[in-house]
Formats: sequence, C-alpha cells, structure tokens
Amino acid sequence: MNNAAPDPIVDILKEIDNVFEIEIEALKAVRASISREFERAVRMIAACRGKVVVTGIGKSGIIASKIAATLTSTGTPATFIHASEALHGDLGLISSEDVLVAIGKSGETPEINSLLPIVRKLGATVIAITANAQSTMAMAADILLPLEVPREACPLNLAPTSSTTASLVVGDAIAVALMKVKQISTDDFARRHPGGQLGKRLLLLVGDVMRTGSRNPVITVNDSIKNMLIRITAGQAGAISIVDHDNKLIGLVSDYDIRKALEQDLNIFELTIAGLMNPRPTIIYDDQKAIDALTLMQSRNKPTSVLPVVDRNRTLVGMLHLFDLVSAGL
Repeated sequence: MNNAAPDPIVDILKEIDNVFEIEIEALKAVRASISREFERAVRMIAACRGKVVVTGIGKSGIIASKIAATLTSTGTPATFIHASEALHGDLGLISSEDVLVAIGKSGETPEINSLLPIVRKLGATVIAITANAQSTMAMAADILLPLEVPREACPLNLAPTSSTTASLVVGDAIAVALMKVKQISTDDFARRHPGGQLGKRLLLLVGDVMRTGSRNPVITVNDSIKNMLIRITAGQAGAISIVDHDNKLIGLVSDYDIRKALEQDLNIFELTIAGLMNPRPTIIYDDQKAIDALTLMQSRNKPTSVLPVVDRNRTLVGMLHLFDLVSAGL
C-alpha cells in the first residue's frame, strides 16, 4: 500500500475539470453511436407484458439498480436483480414475459454470462449495454446497445467512471423515451410520488386540507357582532365566513377588517355584520389543487393567509389557512 502524502503540486481544480471533459467526451461518443437498436429496445420494453429486470455486477450493478428505480418511478415496472443472487434462487423473479437489461462494460462478467442463456431459455428478451460489441454478453443478447466510450476518466483508465456515467445516461434516455411512448402525464407521475412534495403539489386538493366543523367559523349576516367576535376567536382561523340561510357564502370578516374598523375609532358593537364584512372575498373551490390555493394567497396584491372554501354551487364547505398548507408539506 502506498502511504505517501498527496503531491501538493497537483492542480486539483484542473484534474476535476479534466474529469468533466473526459466524461463529456464519452457521452458525445455514445450519442454519436445511437442507432435504430435503441429504438428497438424502447419499443420492446414498451410492449413488455411483464416487467423489466435490470442486472449488473459491481459499479455496473449500482447503475443497474438506479436505472430500475428510474424506470419504475416513470411508469415502467422494473426491478434490480444481482446476477450472482439470480444464479442462486432469485432467477425465480424472471418470467417469459419480462425483458432483462444486462449492464457490463467488458461484457465478460462470468455471473452475467452464466445468467443470460438461462434467461433466454425462459423466453425473456435480453438487452445488453456494453462497451465490447464482440463480447460474450453482446452475442447472447437479442438487442445490443453499444457504449462507445473512448476512455475512462480514471488516470489509470481502469476504474469505471466514464463507462458508468454513459450507462446511467443511456438508462435515463430509455426511461424518458418510454415516458413519451406511454404518454405519461404529470398526474401519472404524481401518483407514483404521493409522499414527496412534488406528489403533494400535484395531487393534494383543497378539500383534503381545509378546516371544517368547529375549526370553520361561520355566522349569518343577521348575527350579532358580539357572537361574531366569540366565534372568530374560538375558530382560531383569523377570519369568519358569512353565509345566507342556504349556507351560500356572501362575505368574510377577517382580523384585518376588525383592526381597520378599530383604527378608524369606530364603535365595533354599533356596526352590523353586513357593514363590517368584505362582500367579495377571494374564494377557493374545494376541488382545486391545494398548491393553487397557495399560489392564490401569495399572488394577490395584498397577500392573505386565509380563504373561504366553497363548492361549485358556492355553498360554504370549509376554511383554508396558510398554516394548513405549510403543515401539509407544500
């Protein structure tokens, strides 16, 4: 083992820049080698009635795992299988309706090359991604996607660097092309990511987070100012909705309206609800996306933290507070 200290003369920034140059060079080379085989691979996967199984060993195995995850999250069911584990039982995951994508720079990895003939006997289709078009793996594949990588970024030209980057980009390109072929929409994508902020922004509706019941303070226009103050305080929403006898929204009284009246030295108990309320409050529908409510709150000339929620018949159904959207992860 070499325990010598790093050479202080090394220009680290230059070396880092050089890695970028070499890996960009590799991507350009792979891009130049794109052929109809790539289209065949995409259409083969799109027509697959089973799942996509991605395999590899070592660094290529890590890339294979990521590609499988990307395919699954973008609408193409996929799983990663370690070639060695496949030979010791995990082969049961593969059926005749599946497509196997094998990744290996040299194309001569023993475990993968032992696996491919068995997979083909099962009736599954094999796609190989390799830098060696004459390799055993390439010859065993139904479709070959060659990686024309001029050199690794490793100064010894040994450690998988440019080749793994190229494999990753090829996997991303296949996944994106499949999204186009399958016409995956924003909503489709969101349904596969319900737990993240993106999924919440795309799926969460106002009705899912609005306040109802005792947390939705409501009074009629003929109610008293005293009762209004009691209910707006109890509701802790910073506002109270005003409805008619059919529960249709006709106005809103907010903390701002009360403060404005007090600043004008008005005796608030001599006012009526109709005289105090805003008769044209900004509203949000319960079937709108919650992110639309957040945008609406922030885009007004006077940003607001509260919105009355109505259905499409303008019947009051709830109250939405900015805090509710923050708590929901938006």
